[in-house]
Amino acid sequence: MNLNLKGKTALVCGSTQGIGKASAIELALLGANVILLARNENALKESLNDLDTTNGQHHNFIVADFENQADLKSKVEAFVETKGAIHILVNNTGGPASGLIQNAKVEEFLKAFNNHLICNHILVQALMEGMKKEKYGRIVNIISTSVKMPLKNLGVSNTIRAAVANWSKTLATEVAPFGITVNNVLPGATLTGRLQTIITNNSKSKNKSIDTIQEEMMEEIPMGRFAEASEVANAVAFLASPAAAYITGINVPVDGGRTGCL
Repeated sequence: MNLNLKGKTALVCGSTQGIGKASAIELALLGANVILLARNENALKESLNDLDTTNGQHHNFIVADFENQADLKSKVEAFVETKGAIHILVNNTGGPASGLIQNAKVEEFLKAFNNHLICNHILVQALMEGMKKEKYGRIVNIISTSVKMPLKNLGVSNTIRAAVANWSKTLATEVAPFGITVNNVLPGATLTGRLQTIITNNSKSKNKSIDTIQEEMMEEIPMGRFAEASEVANAVAFLASPAAAYITGINVPVDGGRTGCL
């Protein structure tokens, strides 16, 4: 099975922590040149040190904030113009805050829509021509198992993740003739800062201890534990590889069996 990414370049969003950083590390281990993208320059510089370079990879970073779409677009386009094509795009950003959908403000939906779907679209358009010319493209979107079954107390997230999933499926059909694949990785409860925030918020809203909330969440997972970020990254790396050339337009749950449907 060909998992070799030597000579390929990957742009990984939200790559200074959590699933984004774990994905960047795994792609570098497979030989890819990795471009980290996040808003904290110091954290980006520190994260570069964790990327493998034993295959002669040349890693880099872009400082950009998804709150400023015009700046994101100009910086990525400028990078491609000076550095060349990017073959792999990992769309990943922090999810919306937890809460009941009936209490969500309109501004919360708009912010999440911009940070997730609109920024994903901007990045795809900036990289698409390079992928077509190189005859190699892998677009992997980190979203959520909520696209299969909405999750309790994540109203805004459930809504926006579904929009991204349908955008992804539509895009996959359009770009398949060019050898470009588009897939979604659906993390379940994963040991990241976001999970800790969700647990803390649930603890406060339900007036239960953090340990109790964690135990209740793990009882819903057949494997009986939370995922490591690296386990989600393994799915990302496979879908980015040559071995996944005929897999496109799908959702891949990495959830320890929690989602109660196929």
